[in-house]
Amino acid sequence: MSVDRSFVGGNSRQRERLKVLVSRLSDADLRRPLGEGWTVSTALAHMAFWDRRALGMLERWEHGEAPSPADPVGLNAALLPEWLALPPLEAARLVVEAAEVVDRKAAALSADLIEKIVAAGELWRLARALHRCEHLDQIERALVA
Repeated sequence: MSVDRSFVGGNSRQRERLKVLVSRLSDADLRRPLGEGWTVSTALAHMAFWDRRALGMLERWEHGEAPSPADPVGLNAALLPEWLALPPLEAARLVVEAAEVVDRKAAALSADLIEKIVAAGELWRLARALHRCEHLDQIERALVA
């Protein structure tokens, strides 16, 4: 059976979009509010965290472990103060780095492992573009406001 690897292209497109956006952000842009206490830099730190979380879970699957899902709302609330304390340019660096690492890992997984991840209802761990697109749209709207 052929495995659907369309997530690789989507990840690539959104990662490149992310890199272009991050490369043009000023300090003022990074501090721009997005609402509910979030800024552009905290959204970038948030994306970096979730890409690193996905990477850790993909690595666990590679080693035959079945990771348990976490409560994303609770994790975001708990991590927001740390993301706010993170220097904005560091958040920008971390988000690109995390996207590159998790995309390489997802693209290199075996067809069998991809099937297991998808069967477990965890496609979003592979298709990182979905999460990036949501926040990149949010950031771009805030930058033109």
